[in-house]
Formats: sequence, C-alpha cells, structure tokens
Amino acid sequence: MKLLRIGDAGKEKPALLDSDGKIRDLSAHVADIGGEAISPAGLAKIAALDPKSLPELAEGRIGACVAGTGKFICIGLNFSDHAAETGATVPPEPIIFMKATSAIVGPNDNVLIPRGSEKTDWEVELGVVIGKTAKYVSEADALDYVAGYCVSHDVSERAFQTERSGQWTKGKSCDTFGPIGPWLVTKDEVVDPQKLGMWLKVNGKMMQNGSTKTMVYGVAYLVSYLSQFMSLHPGDVISTGTPPGVGMGMKPPQYLKPGDVVELGMEGLGTQRQTFLADA
Repeated sequence: MKLLRIGDAGKEKPALLDSDGKIRDLSAHVADIGGEAISPAGLAKIAALDPKSLPELAEGRIGACVAGTGKFICIGLNFSDHAAETGATVPPEPIIFMKATSAIVGPNDNVLIPRGSEKTDWEVELGVVIGKTAKYVSEADALDYVAGYCVSHDVSERAFQTERSGQWTKGKSCDTFGPIGPWLVTKDEVVDPQKLGMWLKVNGKMMQNGSTKTMVYGVAYLVSYLSQFMSLHPGDVISTGTPPGVGMGMKPPQYLKPGDVVELGMEGLGTQRQTFLADA
C-alpha cells in the first residue's frame, strides 16, 4: 500500500493511493498515518478495506507521510562511494545523529535556507518507518519491526555541521530540513530495500544517481543496531545515508541558493520537489 497525508499543514487527512492513482480518504477508519495505524494490526486493517469504497479526495498539498514521529535518526557516511567523495573513511560502526522532528515537512513544501547559511546541501536518502516497538532485536528479525519506506531528503548546512564545533545535529535540524514522502510504502511492496535506485537533480541537472546496494550497513542491520541503544517506536524514521553527488563533494563545492529547485526520488517510493527560499 501507498499511504499518505493530504491537506494543509496541521490539518492533513490520512489517505491511500489506489491502483488507479486516486487518493482515497481513510479518516473514517484511522486517526492518522502513524502510531497504531502503522502497526502490523493497523496496516492489516487498512489492507482489508476496499479502496473503491472509500471517498475520493481531491489532489492537494501532500504532508509528511507519517505523523507523530518521536525520533528522526540519521546515519552518516553509510554509502562507501559517498564516503570516498568526502575524503572520509568508512566508519567501523554506524555514525548516528539526530535530526530534530521540527524539521519535518511535506515532500513538495518549500525549504528555507537559514540565516547565515552559505553551504546548504542536498542528500537523497531511503527513509525507514518503524511500525512497532523495537528493543534489542536481532538482525534476522529486524524487518518485522518496519512498517514501510519513504523518500527522505536530509537537507544539510555544511558549515553549521562541520565548522561550528560540536555535533552534526545543528547542521541537520534547521526548519524544513526534513522533507519525507510523498508516500509511506508498506514493506510488502518493497521486495529488497537494498536494491533501490535513487536520484536527485538541482535545477534539472542530475547530481546524484545511485542505489541502496552501496550502503555499508543495510536496513536490517541498522534497525537491530539502533535498538541496542534505544527503543524504536511506531512512527520513528531512520534516514539511512546518501550516495555520492552531494554539493560538498564537488570540486569546487556547490551549494544551494534561493530560487533553486531540487527534485529527487527513489524506485517505487515516489518523488519530491522543493523550491529553496531564504528564511525571513
């Protein structure tokens, strides 16, 4: 299933995309796309519905594909070819950092370049949405705790991230730096999360064109690994790293400026499109 949220910010309705590409209203059956609705039982309940029996919704703004995210966890330098372009070595264990949940926006919302920024960068990533509480889970069982997958844009301000001392979080958490969606695609529709093509364009020019097959640490490993340090809860999102082609890795480096348009997508998971604007 492809689950989404339609409506103005803060007023989104839960919906699904049917086989004909029509948006169907789920609000009579679930409160939102998050929490209990994306548990195994909740997804089974939605799957049992006849989509054609649900009211059709007009196309409109698409919100973030999951509501109530408690943790937005990101993995750094998780693509061997991306690590190489930045001059970094592949870490012996996953690099973990947090992106503030206040950064989350819809897949086509404008992204704001923060005050003082000179190095706002792009990163297309696979997002993993947790469907049930995971704590101390094995790698063999880890995917049982995944509700589905989405496109995640890990927008980054590189000077804030690497030149201002401290942790990466402040370069990753600016308002609007976390577009996710358009859909939460349930895991039954993703045969192998380690074989998904992914791409990103800036002003129509292809910048990133990679695949999750070059991930150093795969989805199952990451879910298991993270669950050894913290409980993962329904609605939590793991953004799993980016392939090469980011602005920081170019010679000379290239960064985003007001008016730039970024388009990105992943095989089977949909596309995003954002216009970058200067924050007020």
